[in-house]
Amino acid sequence: MSEDPVKLTPMLEQYMSIKAEHPDALLFYRMGDFYEMFFDDAVTAARELQITLTTRNKNTRHAAPMCGVPWQSAQSYIADLINKGYRVAICDQTEDPRAAKGLVKRAVTRVITPGTVFDDAILEAKSHNYLSALYDNAANSHSGFVWTDVSTGQWTGVEFNRQSDLWQWVQKIAPSELLLPQGYSVSRHCRLDGVRMLHMPQGHFDLKRAAERVLQIQGVRDASVLDLDGKDELMRACGALLFYLEQTQMCSMDHLKPFTLLNLSRRLLIDEVTESNLEIFIRLNGRKGKGTLRHVIDDTITPMGGRLLEDMLRHPWRDIAPAVRIQDAVLFLHTYDNCRAALRQALKNIYDLERLSTRISIDRATPRDFTALRGSLAALPKVCDALLQHPCVPDQSDTRKQTETLPEALRHIVNNWDNMEDCTLLLEAALLENLPPVITEGCLFKKGYHADLDTILDLIEHGEDKLQEILEAEQKTTGINKLKIGYNRIFGYYYELSRSAGALSLPDRFIRRQTLANVERFTTDSLKKLEEELLSAAERRKSLEYKLFQDLRLHIAKQRERIVHLADIIAQLDYFQSLAHVGRQNNWCRPALIDDANLDIREGRHPVVESILGSENFVPNNFSLDTKRRLCLLTGPNMAGKSTILRQVALICLLAQMGSMVPASEAKIGMVDRLFSRVGAADNLTQNQSTFMVEMMETARILRQATRRSLIILDEIGRGTSTYDGVALAWAVVEDLAKRQNASLRTLFATHYHELTALEGRLPSVFTMNIAIREYKNDILFLHKLVPGPSDRSYGVEVARLAGVPAPVVQRAKAILTVLERGKTRQHNAAAAISISLPGLAAHEARHASIRTALPEISPAPAAAEHPLVRLLQDIAPETISPLEALALIVEWKKLWGTEPAVPQKISAALEN
Repeated sequence: MSEDPVKLTPMLEQYMSIKAEHPDALLFYRMGDFYEMFFDDAVTAARELQITLTTRNKNTRHAAPMCGVPWQSAQSYIADLINKGYRVAICDQTEDPRAAKGLVKRAVTRVITPGTVFDDAILEAKSHNYLSALYDNAANSHSGFVWTDVSTGQWTGVEFNRQSDLWQWVQKIAPSELLLPQGYSVSRHCRLDGVRMLHMPQGHFDLKRAAERVLQIQGVRDASVLDLDGKDELMRACGALLFYLEQTQMCSMDHLKPFTLLNLSRRLLIDEVTESNLEIFIRLNGRKGKGTLRHVIDDTITPMGGRLLEDMLRHPWRDIAPAVRIQDAVLFLHTYDNCRAALRQALKNIYDLERLSTRISIDRATPRDFTALRGSLAALPKVCDALLQHPCVPDQSDTRKQTETLPEALRHIVNNWDNMEDCTLLLEAALLENLPPVITEGCLFKKGYHADLDTILDLIEHGEDKLQEILEAEQKTTGINKLKIGYNRIFGYYYELSRSAGALSLPDRFIRRQTLANVERFTTDSLKKLEEELLSAAERRKSLEYKLFQDLRLHIAKQRERIVHLADIIAQLDYFQSLAHVGRQNNWCRPALIDDANLDIREGRHPVVESILGSENFVPNNFSLDTKRRLCLLTGPNMAGKSTILRQVALICLLAQMGSMVPASEAKIGMVDRLFSRVGAADNLTQNQSTFMVEMMETARILRQATRRSLIILDEIGRGTSTYDGVALAWAVVEDLAKRQNASLRTLFATHYHELTALEGRLPSVFTMNIAIREYKNDILFLHKLVPGPSDRSYGVEVARLAGVPAPVVQRAKAILTVLERGKTRQHNAAAAISISLPGLAAHEARHASIRTALPEISPAPAAAEHPLVRLLQDIAPETISPLEALALIVEWKKLWGTEPAVPQKISAALEN
């Protein structure tokens, strides 16, 4: 007979019913001052958080694994779980336990997921945390991709006509969470490491519901206001994203800023492969920080400035006008050190206005958030004043003239400045200096802010004095000076008088509370009223301060638009000063932005490599492209610096179009619309793609998508396959690039295939350069200098020796190389004989055959002959000979010295010693 099912306690029944609504989240169940977890959630949380796992109702059929974390410090534990990819459902008490009849009501108030984080303890201050959604319509090949940083309210999106472009951007944005329609499969070519993908029912992407939801949240009547009219796929993605936010946050998302469509036609497009190859945000080894471009140029002080810098690195300007506008502001702050120093100092007092205002708007703010906001607002006047500290106008008191001399971008900021003095004064008058971490414990407001609160505070602070006053009044009225006041937890406050002092003669208003052997205890209506006021003062203070805090929060929440406006302004100022400060510190120059496709860089440097080596150890180089010289074939040995040259040209163009100064003595940059790179490759084992396959896929994308205003850098195309195939493919790629867009593509092509240099003079736009080296006494010195013409050879064997390859291997390689070089002339003649106009596969096969027939045969290494000393050594038994016999043997060996073949090196060294 089966056992009866286990009957859960009412509390656990409530827990299980709430947990059933959120099966994919860890449920933080509020019990008093703790968040408790039970059953499987407890096991998981205890393991991941390294906290103690206990058991409720241990040794009974009702035993339940459990663990818990303190309510006030839960954020750090939640942060750990979110960073590990978990979802956390916060289940709070929705009624006052003191007023509850029976089990306290509880409900989930929000679900925290990797893409819906608002708390600074989890977020990176200077980086965005994106929640995204996409909708791909296979019927018309249109797709929409939208992403938002819910902590700031920023959201934007892009519509695509090609699925390949869609997945490029998904990888580029790298959201924490990606919402997809049910049944939709991710492209097999898309790598989404660390992205949590969630498939939602198709109904959540319904166009009509999506449009209604978007218009309601944004407070507009027509989709055209948001530039979403006719963009159905994008609208569907927006609707699904909003539904998910409402479902998890359980509050209105009206803190979101107006939706902005990202206009790709005005931005320099940098795909995710190029971002990775150029190590803009992350090094090739997957690490952030030192060794990345962001680390070099990020001298921002505020979180808003850091996030704007991140945005500009992802998609700089393609238009000259906005880039020049930034350049003017940067040059001004670069020129006037005092102005920049004052601005940097003032910005240090500005906290994250965007995220603070968001938490205030959605009622997730703590008292200390208001402290940070108050301090930030109080610092605003100094930020504005810092911009006017420049010597352009002798009269420093003439603000109008000082403003007129500012560059356009800074002048616009000053003219639209808002010190928000009303909010600053309100917060300073209302809140105490040191606030508690939570709003439910009181101790928030200053005296003088609210009359009722002042009465309560006066009672709390002067309760003993009021008791003494009422006692003295009764002593005077009754004429009994021996009347006293006492207190115990059972009877509260009371009057006490001994019988001998006349207790029986007290007026009728004295009500007897207790009779003891020698004394009587009484109370009066006035004492009971005062007692009630004193005992409830603390709770009334907490309750009133909670209400006042909510009123204050609502008032500040209504100012969100003003705060966000200031946050945008602060971000721009911080961005400008960071670029100016980095330019000044590193001796960079302002580049000239031009409207043609030419490129001229004088003494250019790689910003990241220079920051690591130091300016005195980095060799600058000149590089230019013009109408007649569009494709540079760059040759030279490994370690000479070819990849550095390629990357530094691309990074200088990127920096210039951000409005930044650049690491060069002078530069003229023709605006770039797309930046492509094919630098290095690795296997993608998860998608069954070899190094060569990855290389070819990236090359194919460049050949298909490059435009006449693009900049292309290619490094070692074809090295992932055999020499013959590699040369053939590299040759064909160079030909194709040289002919595309009427021979106007700007390309830097680094290669070890010296056969390609034969294309110089045969294709009108192709020219060669190499990284110079110097040979001295069988050694090579890397000069890291870019010079015209091809290199004479690759110096691969010399580089191998420098890298520590064993000497016998190096010597053998030299012998093989000598044999190969005998056929060098024949190889060169065969390559030169190939017709450049030979099309398609026939051309590749002809090259392959010609080069193969030109290669000489390589004889295997001859077997080494045995030296006589080796035979003598084999015949010796060292343990049986005396010292004198050993000396005689050495003399005999000396006689054999010089016989052929040569004595091995180790024996030679021993005999010489």
